[in-house]
Amino acid sequence: MKEKKESTLSKLMHFAGNHKFYVYASCILAAMSAFIALVPFYDMWRILKEVLEVRPNFNEAIHIKSYGWHAVIFALLAMVFYIAALMCSHKAAFRVQANMRTKMMEHIMKLPLGYVESQGSGKIRKIVMESSAATETFLAHNMPDKVVSKATPIGLLIMMAIFDWRLGLMSLIPAIIAFVLMFTAMMGPKMAEDMKQYQNALETMSSEAVEYVRGVPVVKTFGQTIFSFKRFKEAIDEYEKWTLDYTKSMMKPMVCFTTFANGIFAALIIAAYLFAGNQITDQFILNLFFYILITSILTTTLMKIAYAGESQMLVEDALNRMDSILKVQPLPESKQTQIPSDASIDIENISFTYQDASTKAIDNLSMHIKSGEHVALVGPSGGGKTTVASLISRFWDVSEGNIKIGHVDVKDIEQKELMNQVSYVFQDSHLLKMSILENIRMSRPKASDEEVMQALKNAQCQDIIDKFPDGVHTVIGSKGVYVSGGESQRLSIARAFLKNAPILILDEATAFADPGNEVLVQKAFEKLSKNKTVVMIAHRLSTIINADCIYVLENGRIVESGKHEELLKTKGVYEHMWHQYNQSVKWKVLKGDEE
Repeated sequence: MKEKKESTLSKLMHFAGNHKFYVYASCILAAMSAFIALVPFYDMWRILKEVLEVRPNFNEAIHIKSYGWHAVIFALLAMVFYIAALMCSHKAAFRVQANMRTKMMEHIMKLPLGYVESQGSGKIRKIVMESSAATETFLAHNMPDKVVSKATPIGLLIMMAIFDWRLGLMSLIPAIIAFVLMFTAMMGPKMAEDMKQYQNALETMSSEAVEYVRGVPVVKTFGQTIFSFKRFKEAIDEYEKWTLDYTKSMMKPMVCFTTFANGIFAALIIAAYLFAGNQITDQFILNLFFYILITSILTTTLMKIAYAGESQMLVEDALNRMDSILKVQPLPESKQTQIPSDASIDIENISFTYQDASTKAIDNLSMHIKSGEHVALVGPSGGGKTTVASLISRFWDVSEGNIKIGHVDVKDIEQKELMNQVSYVFQDSHLLKMSILENIRMSRPKASDEEVMQALKNAQCQDIIDKFPDGVHTVIGSKGVYVSGGESQRLSIARAFLKNAPILILDEATAFADPGNEVLVQKAFEKLSKNKTVVMIAHRLSTIINADCIYVLENGRIVESGKHEELLKTKGVYEHMWHQYNQSVKWKVLKGDEE
C-alpha cells in the first residue's frame, strides 16, 4: 500500500508545538475576513439599485447613506479580522522558525565534523537560515492569503448565482482558463523541479560567496585573486544562465495567465452584447455594474493563488533540504565508554570511502604511533593524509578496521573526552565575531584570563594584541578589525595551547602563513609540541625533517615510512618529493633576488 504523503502544513505543525492553534485561528479569521469583505459590494449594488429606481428624482434615494455606512463598517470589520489573522499567523510563524533553527543547530552539533566540512559552511548556513525564513514567510503571510483566496471564490460563486447566473458564468470562463494555465504551466512537478534547481543554484552561489569572502585575506596574501574568484564567478554565471532560461520558458504561460486573469471585464462586455441584445433593462445594467465591480476581486484572488502556490513549492523544497540534514545520523556512541591510558595512536587495517565516491580514500592502512612520538604524513594531494587525520579525530567512522587512542577504540571514547584528548589545528583557521579573549577561551571555557593570556604568549601572539587599542578585548570582524591568515593561524594555535590536549594534529598549519608569520608559527609549534603526540601534515618538507617517523601516503596507502635520512637513501617517492621541494625553494630564492 502506497504511503500517504504528509502535507506541507502538517510538516510545519511538527515545529509549532502549542502554537499550532494560532495557525488554525489564523485560517478561521482569514476565511471570515474574506466573506465579510464581500458585503460592501452587496451594499454598493443596493446603492446602484436605489439610484436606478428613483431616477431622475434622486432626492428620494433615502437609504444611500445607511448603505454607505454599512459598507464602511463591514470593510473595516473585514480589515480587523484580517489583521487578527495576521497576528495569529505571525505568532505561530516566528515560533515555527525558531524551533526549526534550534532543532537544526542541535542536530548539526551532533553530526560528525567531516560531514559539516564536506557540505560547506555557506550551504549549511543557507539551509538553516533561508530555508527556515521561507517557512516563516509562508505561514505568516501566504497561509492567510491562501485561505482568503479559497474562501473568496466560494462567496463570489454564491453571489454570482443570486444576481445573474449568465453573467456570473461568463465572467468565470476566463478565470477558469487562467486557473488551468496556472496549474499546468506554472505549478506541478515540473515547477517543483524548477524551484529545486533554483534553490540549488542559489545554494551553490551562496556557498562560494561565503568561502570566497572568508578567504579574502589569504587570497590577497598569495596574489591568487583571479584564480580564487573563478569558482565564485562560475557560480554567478550558472545562476544567471538558469534564471534567464527559466524566465524565457515562463514568459508565454505568464503572459497568457495575466491576460485571462485580467480579461474578465472583457468577457462581461461580450456577455452584455450576447444576453441583453436590444432589451437592456435596469436590472441587467444593475447586475452588469455589480459584476464589473466584483470581478476585480476575482482577478486579485487568482494572482494570490499563483503566488501562494509558488511560495508553497519553495517551502516544500526548503523542508526537503532541511530533511536532508536532519536525516543524517550522528556517529553512534558506545554505551560502555572508556578513558585512554596514554596518548598513543594505533591504526589497524583501516579503510574508508567517502559518500558517493567510487574509490577508497584509505585502503587497508596501518600505523602505530607511540605516546609522545612526532610523526609526519606526506605525499601527493589526494593521497589520504587529511582523511587519516580526520579519522583519528573521529570526524568520520572508518569503514573497516579500527583506530585506538591509548589502547581504546575511538568509538568507545565519549565524544567530549575524545575532543579533550585531541587538538586539531586546521589549515584554514576560523575566528568568530567575538573578542580575541573569547575566541581563545572557546577551547577551554572555564579558563581564567591569565591562562588565556599565557596561551597567547606561548603562541607568539603578543604583537597581534599590541597593535589593537582594545588589546585582547578587540572584537574580530567588527568595525573593520581583521587579522591576516598567518595571524589567524597563531590565534588558532593559542587555542591549542589553552586546551593542552595530549595529542596534537597539525593539518597544513603553515600553508597560509607569509614568511614573517611562518617563523613565529614554527616557534609556537616547537613549544606546543613538547611532551605531546604529534601528527603533522605538511607540504613544506623542511618543517618535518626532525620527525620521529615520516609516512608517505599515495592513493590511500602507505608506500614508504621511516626517518628523513632513511627515506632519502631509498631513492623512492619521498626522495623525489624532497628533490622537487628543494628545486621550488631555490626557484623562489632566485626569483626574490631578481626582484
